[in-house]
Amino acid sequence: MKRLYYGLGRRKFIEYILFAVFILFFYGPLCNMLILAFAGEYEYPDVIPQTYGFKWWDYVLSRDNLLSSITTSFLVAVLATAISLAICLPAAYAISRIKFKGRKLVMFSFLLTNAFPKMGIYTAMAVVFYQLNLMGTLPGVLLVHIVNTMLFMTWIPAGAFRNVHQQQEEAARDAGAGPVRTFFQITLPMAFPGIAVAAIYTFLASLEESQGTMLIGLPNIKTMPVELYGIILDFPASGGAVFAIILLIPSIILLVLLRKYVGPDTLSKGLKLR
Repeated sequence: MKRLYYGLGRRKFIEYILFAVFILFFYGPLCNMLILAFAGEYEYPDVIPQTYGFKWWDYVLSRDNLLSSITTSFLVAVLATAISLAICLPAAYAISRIKFKGRKLVMFSFLLTNAFPKMGIYTAMAVVFYQLNLMGTLPGVLLVHIVNTMLFMTWIPAGAFRNVHQQQEEAARDAGAGPVRTFFQITLPMAFPGIAVAAIYTFLASLEESQGTMLIGLPNIKTMPVELYGIILDFPASGGAVFAIILLIPSIILLVLLRKYVGPDTLSKGLKLR
């Protein structure tokens, strides 16, 4: 009995140690970022700042180029999400309802943009965009963001539409509803959780996209992640921490507002390739 009790106690101790290590590695950088963002006087060899305040917040938000990059980031993310919804939702609905040869191959093709190093894809796009005069333009940057998010906006909604039984749509049609009314009043509301998850992933992925935006958008289009490169090189760490928190806030707000739709069950239903 004592040996059993000792074994259980040792296992619990190891579990606590592993949990503490996980907390340290997971939340340690976040806590350090929060400390840096609100630090006033913070010099070596101090472990924690001597004073706290909003000095670096005022500095970041008072610079026109940094404030402009924040506005540009949200504008690009909103436009990319809206355009992806308009393009990919009809494709997702067609893939979920129409059985044709090569359907799985079409679904698999959306993985290609994530199967290779992104910089190689961006370089190839830059060659084409240069000939089309899209370098340094908002449409060029939007195309980069849309290509990156087509996987989310097609796979997840396709799974959501597939889970809407066709008998429900047929019942609405038998009651006199047309195809458009059936889609917007029956199919779309029932598939909304999956579409909401896809929209969240698309918005957040667009908000944090940096390499393609830097290659295609410079020097005219500068988003927060692009400016963050310069901040890391030219500004103290406190300025970068402020910018990182600004990037993190939309993610937290969206996940809190739509937490009932963002879960493993909803996501897995949208990633089934059948």
